[in-house]
Amino acid sequence: MDGVDAALIEIEGTYTNTRVQLIDSIFQPYCEDVRSNILKLSHPTTSSVNGICQMNAYLGKYYGYVVQLLLNKSKVPKENIMFISSHGQTIHHLPEPQNTAEWNIASTLQIGDISVLAEETGLPVVGDFRPADMAAGGQGAPLMSYVDYILFHDSKKNRALQNIGGIGNVTFIPANGKEEDVISFDTGPGNMVIDAIVNKITNGMQTYDDKGLLASEGKVIPSLLNELMQHKYFSQKLPKTTGREQFDKDFIVDLWKKARLYKVKDVDLLRTVTNWTALTIADSYKQLEVQHGFKMDEVIVSGGGSRNVTLLKQLQAYLPNVVIQTSTDVGINSDQKEAIGFAILGHECLNGMFNTLTSATGSNRKVIMGKVSFTQLEAYRKIKELFMADDS
Repeated sequence: MDGVDAALIEIEGTYTNTRVQLIDSIFQPYCEDVRSNILKLSHPTTSSVNGICQMNAYLGKYYGYVVQLLLNKSKVPKENIMFISSHGQTIHHLPEPQNTAEWNIASTLQIGDISVLAEETGLPVVGDFRPADMAAGGQGAPLMSYVDYILFHDSKKNRALQNIGGIGNVTFIPANGKEEDVISFDTGPGNMVIDAIVNKITNGMQTYDDKGLLASEGKVIPSLLNELMQHKYFSQKLPKTTGREQFDKDFIVDLWKKARLYKVKDVDLLRTVTNWTALTIADSYKQLEVQHGFKMDEVIVSGGGSRNVTLLKQLQAYLPNVVIQTSTDVGINSDQKEAIGFAILGHECLNGMFNTLTSATGSNRKVIMGKVSFTQLEAYRKIKELFMADDS
């Protein structure tokens, strides 16, 4: 929830023949008012129907603004753009049916209206991917597993593609593995708790720990680390997913109270939660080995956490016999991997290709994720020319 990542890419081919090249990218942070409002809308006690409705439209406009910023930066004419693919902003994710008699169904909500985005830019837009997978019985996550498989499968190495965003998630691809061999799940909190603690201890002056420098000044509090590891999520069997709903504001408030009660120094609290993220990742790999017999040869890290040197050093300490590198090291920009990934998912959708892995999300069958909006004739014609020319 820190802002918008946008990537401009060239893409060709589908499925395992997909090839991408990053042309340019941009990160546009949310202003504090927008960020705080999105956070409020993500929590049941502070959200409102009016707020969600308005923010949905506003983010559609805002994404259009970011697209234009990127085009200005890259000097690529809008006429050369094939389509926009937008994940949207997740404000609630309920992968398991809820215990309510009338509405006992899994659900998810990403906002940032694609029709508004299409109208703002005059371009075709693909978006709102997750609901299709959940309609087929999946958890709507992790969606990047499909992208990880087609870009990073290897004939000789057992690879873990570890994303450390707000939530940590991993795609495990066995050496010479097929689609059905891929295992994906959320490892637990990624940067979410770390960022919240940084925000608290700096009185809002910082929203993240740049390179992990603040955490490097602290020491781990073993008793608190052990208590954090007792969270019920870590005892659940694989595959599993989680989200802000389990590690949100209430979790942070309770953690902050405990730290004050035990007189834990601010930097020690930050170091402890940084180690906790690393330990949850390492422990989930051990759980994978116990349940499926797979050992990691290589871990490829992406997302904001790939820039946290303290976090990566600690992860290496927990996994001393595993090669750990970032996706930038193997040719896909770590900061833009997810933006690139959703461009690929959008491209597969427009080509009529299934773009989920049932082994990752738990869906009953493969589906084509994504909805398409083109509010202007020129946008429709572009889609028709590029993707419908061979259709009868």
